[in-house]
Amino acid sequence: MPKPASSRKKPRAVRALSGTVFITRQVHFNSAHRLHNPAKSQAWNRKQYGLCTNPHWHGHNYVLEVTLRGVPDPVTGYIVDLGELKRILHRAVVDKCDHRNLNDEVPFLKNIIPSTENLVLAFWAQIAPHIPRPARLHCVRLYETPRNFAEYFGPDVV
Repeated sequence: MPKPASSRKKPRAVRALSGTVFITRQVHFNSAHRLHNPAKSQAWNRKQYGLCTNPHWHGHNYVLEVTLRGVPDPVTGYIVDLGELKRILHRAVVDKCDHRNLNDEVPFLKNIIPSTENLVLAFWAQIAPHIPRPARLHCVRLYETPRNFAEYFGPDVV
């Protein structure tokens, strides 16, 4: 038999915690590229980039990590739903770069030498406008290999 309405327990209020938290989502993609400055000679490019200036390209299994910062929402406990962050990263970067030649097939990289350093700058510009407020984009980190990576903390960090 159901309890009378007056004896049912009221839902407990959720206790909100405050503090800045950092969350990170990792995604993967595979791309080819060539490090080459067309304003310089082939000898200069060979000296500067070595095998990475091969005119027949070379590829990487990239790992992209994107970190957001913010205070968890008192209702959801989230800064941003990580599933939504995954969708943003795929739309902004992965879907455009995966199994592509970064020099020739990615419009937002046109006329950019696709070094890891330049890629994190370009990826920040692609991702930042899609991050829902009040979360803030904190860091874009790109692993070209397990030992080589670049990270960018945004235009306001010196």
